[in-house]
Amino acid sequence: VQLQASGGGLVQAGGSLRLSCAASGRTFSSYVLGWFRQAPGNEREFVAEISGSADTTYYVDSVKGRFTISRDNAKNMVYLQMNSLKPEDTAVYSCAAHLASLSRYNYWGQGTLVTVSS
Repeated sequence: VQLQASGGGLVQAGGSLRLSCAASGRTFSSYVLGWFRQAPGNEREFVAEISGSADTTYYVDSVKGRFTISRDNAKNMVYLQMNSLKPEDTAVYSCAAHLASLSRYNYWGQGTLVTVSS
């Protein structure tokens, strides 16, 4: 699976952005998809993930109620809608994937930079 994230940019605090991640492969629905972020000087952090059938989602506590992960299996796409953005959300956001039968992410895409100004 090859992944490519897009949609990052500069936004003011309180604003919104929608990140997209395009995936290759014919068995897209077999993969759990996730979003991770890494701020300067920090370790990579899990943000959200969605099951292959989109019936289960998980979020890190800091984004619950503000971010929504979704996927379109017909288009091989996963999205991260980010609302009420805060300066602490500034980071490079990357999408990742793993087969549902596995527990660790083993496919990673290049990130997209999100900068939230105060």
